[in-house]
Amino acid sequence: MSQTPLTRARDLVSAASLYGRSSIRVLQRRRARGAEERLVFVTGCPRSGTTFVAGAIGSQPGFVDLGEVHPLKAALPSLSGLPALDAAPQLRRILDRVRRFGLAGQLRGVEQTPETAFVLPAVLAAYPEARIVHVVRDGRDVACSLLERGWLSAGREGADDAGLAYGSQTRFWVEPQRQSGFGQLSDAARAGYAWQRYVSTARATTERLVELRYETVAADPDAAADPLARHLHVDPGPLAQAFGEAHRRSVGRWQRDLDETQISEVEREAGPLLRELGYA
Repeated sequence: MSQTPLTRARDLVSAASLYGRSSIRVLQRRRARGAEERLVFVTGCPRSGTTFVAGAIGSQPGFVDLGEVHPLKAALPSLSGLPALDAAPQLRRILDRVRRFGLAGQLRGVEQTPETAFVLPAVLAAYPEARIVHVVRDGRDVACSLLERGWLSAGREGADDAGLAYGSQTRFWVEPQRQSGFGQLSDAARAGYAWQRYVSTARATTERLVELRYETVAADPDAAADPLARHLHVDPGPLAQAFGEAHRRSVGRWQRDLDETQISEVEREAGPLLRELGYA
């Protein structure tokens, strides 16, 4: 009995999950006809402005903001433990399904899950024409926002839309040598460590990646839009106009909202990277 196109596609995905390097070539040969391959992945520590930047890019002609793709976010803890060439077919299968069901295959999808920072080599392998945008914001401002949201705070209950629990428990992205003590950190120190971990991991990837400072987006939309527009091969004018909606008052909020103890705890975890990036 002959196979249907759907059955053949499923067979290809199954084979891709088993055969490492050859799986990537199979997926590339079997791209959906006319599907847009130049996806954009916006990453960065949560509360760094990734949602705003992804929305601004997604508002441009020919783009669509996919938001945080929940099936992908739920799969990232397991995908992060795989070699990039094994994780890539699974990552692509999830996103291609979402794009197909959302009738967005002809547009440049903008995916904005912060935790993709931990699988960027797999992203690049899955989508050879993709571009990555790493949004960086002062880690002390990020800590303010994380403390306000309570996502990493002791005693916080519940889970996000992908079913990943809030609270002080160890996450998949915590380094092995820090796992036993992660839950014992203060909430401020935990936020500082999270910022350091996300940012340093994303910065380890340089291929097809542009770094975007949130402070530049807020203070000078034109200066922020120009290198990003070159990276994405789009007109910088409309992008700068979209960046003009950024909240400027949130820049430097740590000076108002963090007490001396919290500042010390954040800087103990993130101080070297803050200084390297010119924030301290």
